[in-house]
Amino acid sequence: MKTTVIIATHNRPDSLPRLIASLAPELATGARELIIAENGTPTPMQPSLEGPPLKHLHEPRAGKCRIQNRAIAAATGEILVFLDDDLVVALGYLQAVEDFFDTHREFAAMKGRILAAEDPDKKVGATATYLDLPIADHGDEVIEVRGVLGANMAFRADAIKQVGPFDERLGPGAGGHEEETEMSQRMRRAGYRIGYAPKALVYHEVDPARANRERFIRIARERGRCRMLHEKHSAADVILKNAIAWVRLRVAQLTGAGIPRIAREERRLAIARGMFDGLGG
Repeated sequence: MKTTVIIATHNRPDSLPRLIASLAPELATGARELIIAENGTPTPMQPSLEGPPLKHLHEPRAGKCRIQNRAIAAATGEILVFLDDDLVVALGYLQAVEDFFDTHREFAAMKGRILAAEDPDKKVGATATYLDLPIADHGDEVIEVRGVLGANMAFRADAIKQVGPFDERLGPGAGGHEEETEMSQRMRRAGYRIGYAPKALVYHEVDPARANRERFIRIARERGRCRMLHEKHSAADVILKNAIAWVRLRVAQLTGAGIPRIAREERRLAIARGMFDGLGG
């Protein structure tokens, strides 16, 4: 079973080498393939990368899905692993991915485990609630889940070939989000199952710049607009979602709920408003 690792990257010359260094011990033999999929920069970066040989694809146009689809076309692996560039993998990560697919043949896609590399509360403080890190921790057992998370996910190449590439209207550099949600939905509609792999562990960077309420709400609103691109929702449904979300937020505020609860309701309302934004097409 050959594995291809695809790292989508945009303007992170410091983070990317750390990720590659964490992967390097498992790529040293050459039995696995590494593709750096860079997008949204006028010229390819020239980072100082010491480690395994790799393919470097560059796309000056913005769009994570666009460059990931190019990488899929160039990949030779039976298993396609997708990692974001702002994390590091745990020791034995690739072996854990391969063991998951070898042992659990019922699954065509994998949602890996994602933990914070540092304690967000200690590093960021009171505003850590607004970090919006893509954390995925469903415990220590393999279970079936509804979808993957883009920071740490993998697919059988045959399944991707069957359902088609990522929707290039979505994801960073385009609509902003929801590309993995849309792919998960297509996988399930095609009859494929998605599993959570607790041993396929990565650690996500904790960037204090992300702990910003305005950014948190903006991203949630973008998610709502993206949702309208790939899901069907009537105007009545969207209006109802907005009304319910507004009421929930007001109740939380009036009852003196804590910041985590308030943030959850603010996010819910921002998504609903984003869906309303998307009603016009």
